[in-house]
Amino acid sequence: MTVTQPSAPTLPPPPDVAAAPADATTTASGLASKVLEAGTGSEHPGPTDKVKVHYTGWTKDGKMFDSSVLRGQPITFPLNGVIPGWTEGLQLMVVGEKRRLWIPGALAYGTNPRPGAPMGDLVFDVELLDIVHTPKPPPVPTDVKAPPASAKKTASGLAYRVLAPGSGTTHPTSSSSVVVHYSGWTPDGKMFDSSVMRGEPIRFRLDNVIKGWTEGVQLMTKGEKARFWIPGSLAYGDTPTRPGAPAGMLVFDIELIDFQ
Repeated sequence: MTVTQPSAPTLPPPPDVAAAPADATTTASGLASKVLEAGTGSEHPGPTDKVKVHYTGWTKDGKMFDSSVLRGQPITFPLNGVIPGWTEGLQLMVVGEKRRLWIPGALAYGTNPRPGAPMGDLVFDVELLDIVHTPKPPPVPTDVKAPPASAKKTASGLAYRVLAPGSGTTHPTSSSSVVVHYSGWTPDGKMFDSSVMRGEPIRFRLDNVIKGWTEGVQLMTKGEKARFWIPGSLAYGDTPTRPGAPAGMLVFDIELIDFQ
């Protein structure tokens, strides 16, 4: 006797799954969309905001490949951490809105997707449940290109100036564990990292970071904010070996929140 296993539940594809209808709106990138149900909000998410959504996705031939609706659990993610079609499409929406997205393969997983990802053009029905706005990026320092004449310099070549004085009088040591907020830029004004943008300070030991941080943070007191111009030799070098690390001189704004 042959036992037939029940197939996994699926949601039926929309009638226009094969191609966007004439009343859909298409952007310059090729993304097409249509509002299925108007939202109640007025704000749109930004490219780095987090969103909470329910969604279902189909390939153009009507095969469902994923659905938070069937799982009964919405998903939350940052818009800069998903496929380009989602990053663009969700920014068109407001809270409470339901929208259908026809996403070209170039804005999805492409024609040679990672294992398990669907190939080619995809169709999603998305409901935007909530937006979690990320902090706005801190402004690029006006003196990011080089330390001003008012900056102090140490024997190692580290330059710094105090932006806001602290309330304490003691300093961390090279083996202290510190809690800081920070943002980092290259001299051309490109921000490459920021705990401020993540909305959460970071804790680390001062003997476990780049030399410029080990030296610089020891100059600070609790509550102090300072700007550091760190030569490449005290950062990741002019040709970093660590993947993704920025090269050359770096500029950091650091707030020392606490240390032990």
